[in-house]
Amino acid sequence: MKDRTRVIHQPVAKMSADNRPLVAPIYQSVKFEMDGIDEMLRAFRGERPGYFYTRTSNPTNRQLEDLLAGMQGREDCIVSASGVAAISSCLLSLCKSGDHILSFVESYGPTRYLIRRLLAKYGVEHTMLSIEDDEGIERVLHERPTRLVFFESPTNPVNKIADVERICAAARAAGALSVMDNTFAGFHNHGQYEVDLFLHSLTKYASGHSDVMGGAIIGSRALVQSMRQDASTLGPVLDPHAAFLILRGMKTYFLRYDAQAAAAMTIASWLEAHPAVARVHHPGLPSHPRHELARRQMREFGTMIAFDLKGGMDEARVVVEGLELFAITASLGSVESLVMPPHFMQPKDFTAEQLSISGVTKTTIRLSIGAEDPDDLIADLQQAFAGIQV
Repeated sequence: MKDRTRVIHQPVAKMSADNRPLVAPIYQSVKFEMDGIDEMLRAFRGERPGYFYTRTSNPTNRQLEDLLAGMQGREDCIVSASGVAAISSCLLSLCKSGDHILSFVESYGPTRYLIRRLLAKYGVEHTMLSIEDDEGIERVLHERPTRLVFFESPTNPVNKIADVERICAAARAAGALSVMDNTFAGFHNHGQYEVDLFLHSLTKYASGHSDVMGGAIIGSRALVQSMRQDASTLGPVLDPHAAFLILRGMKTYFLRYDAQAAAAMTIASWLEAHPAVARVHHPGLPSHPRHELARRQMREFGTMIAFDLKGGMDEARVVVEGLELFAITASLGSVESLVMPPHFMQPKDFTAEQLSISGVTKTTIRLSIGAEDPDDLIADLQQAFAGIQV
């Protein structure tokens, strides 16, 4: 073999069955081959395991899918290039012209856009309620044929709590699918309920280190498999190297989540007692209107805090810009603590009534609590509050 050919057809280091890597390799390959056409055709027909093209499936991605499905207590999973890719793939795969979606004011902005703008172009209708309107949810599902109920809990940004069991029961009774964005709660929460599909942004707690994006659709094998070709054809495939980084991040998932959730509880209690704070939105506080519901549904109360500052946006700006350990940026769930000021949280697509329902005010500040020492984070908040008078 000449060198010009050798550099293309490189030797492969083979490993014996009893000699395995501790960390699984990254299958950074778009294409996979088999020894013969018949075996390839058998793989295409699902008669044997195998891989052909990474947009369809990849061993590294499959390892992540199996892990996440098991974490959420379900059979199967599709990973995607971002959380929004998971949301859009799910909605486009499940809905057709003439279908109706029940959605909620307290939903992630891109979710609202997809339902209210993109799907509306193709004849998909929707009703938008408050996530706390339990009777309204049941009424709409009773009165109008509905394809799916799309909700999240805790909600972004003010941590409202959905009655997951009640919503799922109402959806099932009406023949609708329940689709839950479970990003805020994490993979270890809500699996005990009859949620048909869970969606996650892997950019947050799964990765945990602010350096990779991804998304996941998790559910029964039958339902996920019915969506897989649609998701593959839409094309938002997760790169295998990103999948590897997320798999690495998942190894410390509980270490991070448990510590960050405990710190968030401590900081939320401190904020509630501060004279500059009008209200704290954290489901772990007894003052939260659905604290008992959150206690029944969740193993802990998450790492997110929102609070309303006394005063106005000028005071909020001083506090946010005075913070030294909290980065002013988007996202959540990372080891770094983050802050989102009200200037970036005011929804632009709401009526005055919907804005009131959302719970977001002109001084609402959202904190994502990281892995720093909570005493240091409290000291940082204290010195930032010192810059205002209320």
